[in-house]
Amino acid sequence: MKTNVLGYPRIGTYRELKKSCESYWIGKISYDELLQTGRNIRKANWQLMSKLGIDLIPSNDFSYYDQVLDMTLALGAIPQRYADLQIDLPHLYFAMARGMQSGNADVIAMEMTKWFDTNYHYIVPEFVADQQFKLFHHKALSEFNEAKKMGIITKPVLLGPVSYLLLGKEKKSKFDRLDLADRLLPVYQQLLDELAEAGAQWIQIDEPCLSVDLTEKAKCVYARVYSQLHSKAKLMLTTYFGGLRDNLSLVSQFRVDGLHIDLARCPEQLEAVLANFPVGKYLSVGVVDGRNVWKNDFDVSLSLIDKALQVVGSDHLMVSGSCSFLHVPCDLDAETDGKHLGNELKTWMAYAKQKVAELILIRRLADGKGTDADRNLLQINRTCHNNRKTSPLIHNQKVKDRMAAVSEQDKHRKSPFKHRIEEQHRFLDLPLFPTTTIGSFPQTVEVRAMRSRFRKGEISKAAYTDYLKKEIEKAVRWQESVGLDVLVHGEFERNDMVEYFGEKLNGFAFTQNGWVQSYGSRCVKPPVIFGDVSRPNSMTVDWTTYAQSLTSRPMKGMLTGPVTILQWSFVRNDQPRSLTCQQIALAIRDEVCDLEKAGIKVIQIDEPAIREGLPLRQADRAAYLTWAVQSFRLSTSGVRDSTQIHTHMCYSEFSDIIESIAAMDADVITIECSRSQMELLDTFAKFKYPNEIGPGVYDIHSPRVPSVSEMVNLLHKAAFVVDYRQLWVNPDCGLKTRAWTETQDSVKNMVQAAFVLRSEYGN
Repeated sequence: MKTNVLGYPRIGTYRELKKSCESYWIGKISYDELLQTGRNIRKANWQLMSKLGIDLIPSNDFSYYDQVLDMTLALGAIPQRYADLQIDLPHLYFAMARGMQSGNADVIAMEMTKWFDTNYHYIVPEFVADQQFKLFHHKALSEFNEAKKMGIITKPVLLGPVSYLLLGKEKKSKFDRLDLADRLLPVYQQLLDELAEAGAQWIQIDEPCLSVDLTEKAKCVYARVYSQLHSKAKLMLTTYFGGLRDNLSLVSQFRVDGLHIDLARCPEQLEAVLANFPVGKYLSVGVVDGRNVWKNDFDVSLSLIDKALQVVGSDHLMVSGSCSFLHVPCDLDAETDGKHLGNELKTWMAYAKQKVAELILIRRLADGKGTDADRNLLQINRTCHNNRKTSPLIHNQKVKDRMAAVSEQDKHRKSPFKHRIEEQHRFLDLPLFPTTTIGSFPQTVEVRAMRSRFRKGEISKAAYTDYLKKEIEKAVRWQESVGLDVLVHGEFERNDMVEYFGEKLNGFAFTQNGWVQSYGSRCVKPPVIFGDVSRPNSMTVDWTTYAQSLTSRPMKGMLTGPVTILQWSFVRNDQPRSLTCQQIALAIRDEVCDLEKAGIKVIQIDEPAIREGLPLRQADRAAYLTWAVQSFRLSTSGVRDSTQIHTHMCYSEFSDIIESIAAMDADVITIECSRSQMELLDTFAKFKYPNEIGPGVYDIHSPRVPSVSEMVNLLHKAAFVVDYRQLWVNPDCGLKTRAWTETQDSVKNMVQAAFVLRSEYGN
């Protein structure tokens, strides 16, 4: 029996890659130094897995920004606007990811969206009708040879050709990107051939789209592609994030040597897979959860493996993670300070390094070669899981009683939107095309340093509070000076939009080094929800009311919504996620009501992750959307009609959930729209979305400063499809990751763009 790792975190235990990328972008280190950081991380990962005894060790799972962008570069599918940069690989690569504005060069970044139902973002491939492909960048081969020189024969990881096409977008003219498969296939074949020639014994081809609903055409393309692809190396077709379901019969026809299935997300698929599993084919069973931090239940995994063993046999069975370990932190051993995770909670958890070790132990126990020490570890695992079920850390009867008392009325505003908005217009007295930002302002080196010094006890709470008040006042005065209509306090006191709130809620725990990549160099430390959730005290009222005291303009209270807090945390797996979400909603509801009592007229409850949580299969979505929408409404419905509720969503396709977005009944929604050139707004227009909407007019994930005319053009596009009286003017997302200079220039241009629109529309 073999062990198989699908992918490993690429950021480094202490975010070494993030720091090197950001240093390179500002010219602090050379490109060679950045490359060396990558080599160091890859070497450490390969050596770790080799030392622990993993049989199929991945390569080409590393990326300096995103693995889908890497595949776009490898296949030469480079959009025309980057043609002049092709002779300079690092500038080309990062311009595609982040955009570039330097000298005469001014190019926007490629679109970015969520990787299935995770909080990881990928760079969306762009296709034109006459798209040509060529083997442009040999990264997969280079990294395979790099490991080979270390004496480690790795398993190169490639995003499969059909998923690659399905995850992209057609540009310029109407055509079906699946029609490009015949042009794409020879380049994939060339890539497989060069890897096999270099000595690869296994090649992992990821086809995660086999876990979603497929059209008949997509199924035909899949069948054609996998009847033609071949390799001297063995091909492991890899699926994850769900079950094959109706795609199983399709996959059974593919000319591949092995199949990986996700048994953490969909254990029930094992029986169907085994029913007609081909003799001689390898099966990789993903029993260790690659999406969460909880320790594996060995008894459950061993039961699944035993069923597979009876059909497949030990020489054709592989024990694996459910998906790449990209989505969990690197190493639980880095949690050393004793303050963040209590001793009991830590015994329930496993990060990527520990999950790799779990694979080795499960394999030894499953094949009957376990030692007395291994069997002792199995007993310890059983004790750990039993202790967790009964631990008083988890259960809070007051929370359970409050949940039981929630009524249907608690999930509805007092009046319908058309009555509320009239009162809000009188109450707020805002102009047409009102301007605002999404919430955060740049978290400068100085801001982060002061927060770090406070947490280390180097400065007093009074000194830290005084510093934050000065930063808030500067931000308020600047917003007034540029003419913003609805202000924000800047969130200088906050580390992360989820972590900040989790730190103030019961039932949450936090990590010291539990970093996970969100996109590019952006890393987050998801909170760990281990027990019943409640709010012991107000979380934002003091900072928001202080900011409001500095200005006569409306100051937004800024909160993170219950679904996003749930989605961007590592969530307890001992009860339905819907129950945990409603517990969070009640805590947020208390905060919303306290903000209103304190005189805050506009409150934003961000839900960027509501689309992200959507199940991959259509049949599973109605139940999720029902409890997700109800959780949001539960958090927002305790206020008067005159209090304006905003929400924010970003980097999502909204067409399949637009009715649910409307059902959330937020007075104003702000969305990401600039990278798609307002395409995402079409869904709201076709639906005739009734409430007010702020389509983002500039991309905050790029350092470039858009001109006034660029934003005016985008607003014209918006006003063409949506009633101009519904429109707000705002950036795509929060400005936390940007520098102040570019932020100031961009926001000034944004406000000027709003003035242009007002003059055109008579206000």
